Parts: sequence; C-alpha cells; structure tokens
Amino acid sequence: MKIVPISLPTPFYIGPVNVYLIKEDPVTLIDTGPKTKEAIETLRTALRSANVTVSDIRRIVLTHAHEDHCGLARALRDEAKDAEIFVHNWETGHRVGRFEYEEHRQLLVRAGVPADELALMRKLYEGVRQFADAIEDDHCVDLIDEAELEFETGSLRVIHTPGHTPGSCSFVREGDRTIIAGDCILKRVTPNPVLSPDPIDTSRRFKSLAEYLVSLARLRSFAPTLVLGGHGDAVRDYEELFNRYLRAIRERQATVIGLLPKQGATAWEVSRAMFPGADNVHRFLAVSEAAAHLDYAASEGKVAVETSDGREIYRPSGGANR
Repeated sequence: MKIVPISLPTPFYIGPVNVYLIKEDPVTLIDTGPKTKEAIETLRTALRSANVTVSDIRRIVLTHAHEDHCGLARALRDEAKDAEIFVHNWETGHRVGRFEYEEHRQLLVRAGVPADELALMRKLYEGVRQFADAIEDDHCVDLIDEAELEFETGSLRVIHTPGHTPGSCSFVREGDRTIIAGDCILKRVTPNPVLSPDPIDTSRRFKSLAEYLVSLARLRSFAPTLVLGGHGDAVRDYEELFNRYLRAIRERQATVIGLLPKQGATAWEVSRAMFPGADNVHRFLAVSEAAAHLDYAASEGKVAVETSDGREIYRPSGGANR
C-alpha cells in the first residue's frame, strides 16, 4: 500500500496541512485541504505527479471536520462523481447544520466569555466557514471504530481518537504500524482540545482533554513506528512524543490550577491570565484550552465548580495539592 503525503497551503496560522493519497484501488484521499484556489491547484499538481487525477478518487476520508482538513471534500466528490465521503458521525464541521452557532454560544457563555467577545468570535466563525463547503448528512458514510478500510493489498484500521474534536479518527496500517493521525498527533505542538458540544448531549461541553488522554494511550498500544500527522513532520519516536505530551499536559494543569483565586474564576478569566496576548481566533483556542483543563481538574477533584448567573465558576479544592 503506497501512502503519498501531500502538503497543501492554508490561510490559517497553523500553516500547511498534510493530506494523504493512498495510491491503490480504491484510490483514497485522507483529508482534502481548505477550499482555496491555492490548495486545489497544489493538490492537482501533486496528484499529477503521482499519476492520479481527481476523477480517479473513489474515497475521501476525513480525520476530522475542521476547514483546513475537510474544506474541499464536496468539490472533490462532485468532480470525482463516484467518490464517497467517510467521516465519523460525531463530527459536525462538514455538515450543512454546522452553522448552528447557538450550541457553541451557550457553551461560551457558561465559560464566562463576555458579550463583546462573543460578537467578535461570531465574526471570526463566519470568516473561517468560507473555507469549507457544507455536505448533507446522507452524502457521507460513517467511519466506525475498529472497522477496516479495505484496499487491493491491505487495509487501514479505523481508530476513533476523540480529543481535538469529538469525532477525530486515526488510521492504522498494522503490517508496519504506520498511523495516519490527523491533528491527534503533531510533532511540534500539542493539539488544542477545541471547545465542542458533547455529541450525546449537546447542552454539555465535550470532555475533550480526558478523551484525548485515552486516545493517546490507545495509539500507544499499537507501538507505532511512524505517525503521519495533519501538520508538520512525521513522528518516528512516538514514545518520546507521548511522554512529552504528558509532561506538557501536567505542567499546563498545574498552571491552570495555580491561576485560580480563592474566590474562583471562569474559564475565560483563566484563559486571559494564561494567554494575555492572545488575539483573534487564538482567544477562542485559549478559552477552549482553559475549559478543557478545568474540566479535567474537576474530574480529578483538584478544583470545585459551581454555576452562578449561568457561568461556571472554578475554585481550588483540597485535592489540588495531591
């Protein structure tokens, strides 16, 4: 099975995105890049270099549904005509209904985000969504955990790896323990546990950090020799990166708990103390990170949480010193 990495430009701070061509019947593209002229032109050039055209693609598989990973999915499907789009059913970023901002707004209100900041985040949201075409649910095939994506000479095993998003998936070639991991594993940065509604109960916040730690351990169980991420270089020493991630998460936990005053604070207030210089979309990512760490600390009894005037207030608890 030949896996061809392709780097595509994006308009986002993270920089280029990696997508992966599986050059074997049925020809499959894992992730697509954003809906920009630069990305589609670069993709066409890369496909030609691999002696493949868009019309040869039969499957479009999404690791998750952020615009830099799913933006071209509908356009490629339409051009390829017979291509199917595969995505986990806990993902929402690609769907027609993804523009239901209200669920996210309520979660941000509970996290303590002020009204003027909510208005700015809404504008940013509207700006980002232009880089992906929405797709009807009935035009997608569900990715099922532990299922196999079959190819002519092998298969990729689907591994549901929630954390960065609720429906993030990775794909394991067990013969040589290669993993295509999307944004679950990135060599130079720790992926952000993006604030998302829980897919089972959308009135609740998805416990992204706790789920992410489980996902990291699950991928570790495969003893991967090579991890191909959504951005940056491949990872060839997963064990070293796994332990580096754990150290970074423990350090961030200590920082978050240390920032809580006795009278308590919201996730928004903690995020502003942690990242005072954050601007634009980074303010949303900052409050996502703060909320994720506070949720995890609360689950371990290290902080206490109560709701006051519709906002969640976190305070240090006796378990913070354990």
